[in-house]
Amino acid sequence: IPVDKMLEGEREKLLTMETNLRRRVVGQEEAVVAVSNAIRRARAGLQDPNRPIGSFLFLGPTGVGKTELTKALAEFLFDDDSAMVRIDMSEYMEKHTVSRLIGAPPGYVGYDEGGALTEAVRRRPYQVILFDEVEKAHPDVFNVLLQVLDDGRLTDGQGRTVDFRNTLIVLTSNLGSEAIANLADHEDVEKARPAVMEAVRHAFRPEFLNRLDDLLIFGRLGREEMARIVDIQLKRVNERLAERGLALGADEAARQRLAELGWDPAFGARPLKRTIQSLVEDPIAERLLDRVGEEGEGGVLALSVVDGRLALDGVVVEDERPQGFKAPERPPIGFALVGAGASANGPGSAAVH
Repeated sequence: IPVDKMLEGEREKLLTMETNLRRRVVGQEEAVVAVSNAIRRARAGLQDPNRPIGSFLFLGPTGVGKTELTKALAEFLFDDDSAMVRIDMSEYMEKHTVSRLIGAPPGYVGYDEGGALTEAVRRRPYQVILFDEVEKAHPDVFNVLLQVLDDGRLTDGQGRTVDFRNTLIVLTSNLGSEAIANLADHEDVEKARPAVMEAVRHAFRPEFLNRLDDLLIFGRLGREEMARIVDIQLKRVNERLAERGLALGADEAARQRLAELGWDPAFGARPLKRTIQSLVEDPIAERLLDRVGEEGEGGVLALSVVDGRLALDGVVVEDERPQGFKAPERPPIGFALVGAGASANGPGSAAVH
């Protein structure tokens, strides 16, 4: 779309893209800025019109926001974070699996079904395509990716041309994660770049890397970032509770406790989601089921800490720690109350994963 034909709202949205992405993605400023610049170039007409909107290789350990940024991009570009197809490349390690991506040729089993990649894009041309753990794919699969990145199109098993020019391509990899994991807390991820790039160059052919718009390294999440992720996760719980006329409040100690329990240097923010499910959502679900049919179901639920353990409305929901368990140091974080009316721009709305 030519810049002069864009609606005023879309131009403003593109100029503030980083702010939108930061509402979901925490602690990965370089990646947020880089993808925002690339999207603006494409929307301003400076990108090759015969290639996808953008193509990125996200590098880094698990649980640091690679998939979350991909979902945030889908929501930003297509107003729906489910406008995304995820393809697990560990399922394409064998030569014959190429046909699963683009469809089997005539006369072969599965000819009528089409390919996982080509069918998804043919049915929904405007979406984000996530190739997860791309380093595990067979070399023949990379030949397919090269054609998509270079020409913006692909011919499926039935001879139909599938247009990829309105898609955003994201590839993720854990290559070089060891170098990132060995960094001290708050140490700049750039110090690990030489080791990460060496692993990348060893795994991928130069012609493949040269067709990507950018290679972005995601750093480890520290304890401080966990505070903002707790805010985001509790805000999402509140949004679901609002449908029942309920709100969830969490004092500073409760937020700090959730951040402490949900942080793992090896797995990033992934344990936090499970922590909130088991210690917040499960007790709330039991409370709601107990109160079905009662009058005045609405109200505010309060998360706090009682005798060092997490509690909901004063009832402890956190089990005793197992023998030998040693919690990480408490993060030096200040938390604010998360209420039903938390502002989209307030402390409870920082968006990240």
